[in-house]
Amino acid sequence: MAASQLKQLPDVDEDFGKMLEEFLQSDAIREGEIYSGKVLEIGKDFVTVDIGYKSEGQIPLDEFRGADGALGVQVGDRIDVYLERRENDNGLVELSKEKADKLKIWDQISEACERDDLVEGVITGRVKGGLTVDIGVKAFLPGSQVDLRPVRNLDQYISKTFKFKVIKFNKKRGNIVLSRRALLEKEREDLKRQTLDKLKVGMLVEGIVKNITEYGCFVDLGGIDGLLHITAMSWGRVNHPSELFEVGDEIKVKVLKYDPESERVSLGLKQISDDPWVSVDRKYNVGQRVSGKVVSMAEYGAFVEIEEGVEGLIHVSEMSWTKRVKHPNKVLSVGDDVDAVILDVDIKNKRISLGMKQTEVNPWTLLADRYPVGSHIRARVRNVTNFGVFVGIEEGIDGLIHVSDLSWSGKIKDPREVYKKGDEIDAVVLNIDVENERFSLGVKQLGMDPWETVEHRYPIGQIVEGRITKTLDFGAIVELEDDVEGLVHISEISAEKVDTVGTVLQEGEMVRAKVISLIPQERKIGLSIKRVQEHEAMSEFIQKQGSRKGTTLGDLIREKIDLSQIPQGKKSQPIVVPDFHAQREDD
Repeated sequence: MAASQLKQLPDVDEDFGKMLEEFLQSDAIREGEIYSGKVLEIGKDFVTVDIGYKSEGQIPLDEFRGADGALGVQVGDRIDVYLERRENDNGLVELSKEKADKLKIWDQISEACERDDLVEGVITGRVKGGLTVDIGVKAFLPGSQVDLRPVRNLDQYISKTFKFKVIKFNKKRGNIVLSRRALLEKEREDLKRQTLDKLKVGMLVEGIVKNITEYGCFVDLGGIDGLLHITAMSWGRVNHPSELFEVGDEIKVKVLKYDPESERVSLGLKQISDDPWVSVDRKYNVGQRVSGKVVSMAEYGAFVEIEEGVEGLIHVSEMSWTKRVKHPNKVLSVGDDVDAVILDVDIKNKRISLGMKQTEVNPWTLLADRYPVGSHIRARVRNVTNFGVFVGIEEGIDGLIHVSDLSWSGKIKDPREVYKKGDEIDAVVLNIDVENERFSLGVKQLGMDPWETVEHRYPIGQIVEGRITKTLDFGAIVELEDDVEGLVHISEISAEKVDTVGTVLQEGEMVRAKVISLIPQERKIGLSIKRVQEHEAMSEFIQKQGSRKGTTLGDLIREKIDLSQIPQGKKSQPIVVPDFHAQREDD
């Protein structure tokens, strides 16, 4: 071997050693692994890191900036990095701090999942079916796993930090599913045991309103819910629990019932204070004036709360002295403040009767002074019925003219045939009944009762003239003057037999008749057309025969009358006049 060739051997050995070292390094450092490195330099765009390889690596500067933009690294710091490429086009190693951090987080999550540990994260947004959570890596929180109960508004959880349980983990697919509900259920179960151990009937407990329904509130007592029924919320009236509570309210309640087997708890709020009805008899008396608020309406009246838990009823009949209130909402509304007078207190049944009109002067008590009995008034007809006429006296006060007080004769059977709404009537005040609120009037009393002097105007035997107002089966009614009528019985119409009155006499026809009977007390006058005819015939006969010499009146009568037909030895029976007024009413 030549000397020159021997001199080159050390160089060959040196190159071989370097190649061997590079081979060993390349075999020890692999892409896709995490290595520890030292920060050598912080440049404008990159951070240079030495991981013990033949060349340094570079990492973009942005990977070291925090959320506030501050740079979180210094020269000399040792950091974990992820080897992406051992050598790029520039001959440098490509590294990533972000990927190294994420891979470390995946490992930590994997370990937490194996140990059944909890992880902490921030809810960052809403996606279909649930929420996204940042636990160092992106994870999914299903909507059903957010809380113990279904949540309608998931947006309220965004940006909030919670602890979660990992219920699904797949590192290869990068899939992590979390549950907050599982954590809450475990916490609730632990809290429930503690609550049940100390829960007793009669004790006061604090809770949080968890849910509100029409019939009550569910209160979380600590791992177990109790029902606060609407009837146990207040001694007063509660239309809906939402009037008193909102979800999330902290309240103190009393345990009324507790069943360890079913774990059902009944709660009460009003039972913390005394029943106000215990002292009602000492605080409220009949005649006392009180103030309150209308809390409820019924067809028959309004309920007024005069203090919490104590209500009184103002019946519709006690709302106004003069108005006929058909429904309380015509006068009052829920929420109105009213003054009233206590009319009755029933402690046993927890009832108080109130009167609103009693706070004002009863106008009926003033009517007697304004309208004394016997005074004349003129009023307008407000309503007409089959039994009388109602006229307006004052606002809300009507007077009644009964059908029997419209005429002395009683011939007005239905006032609706004579009067109509809006007519003006003169009348006399007959009576004022303050207690029953009745104002009685009469029209016929404006004049004297014609029957009081009928004996002087229509003595028996007098011939009168009148108009037939009605024909009946048994006779005819004859109007002699206003409010005075007489009856011509069918037997007194004609000397000849009459079978049907209507064939002989017509309504509206004027007739002359003789008064044959009179009973003023019963308002009856008996008339006879037949006897007028006989009288006129006799007068005519006498007039014709009066010139015959030596003829006496007895002779003339005997010529006309068969004396053998006159009963001998007996007194003549009086003519009985039928009660034609009664017959007319039946007719």
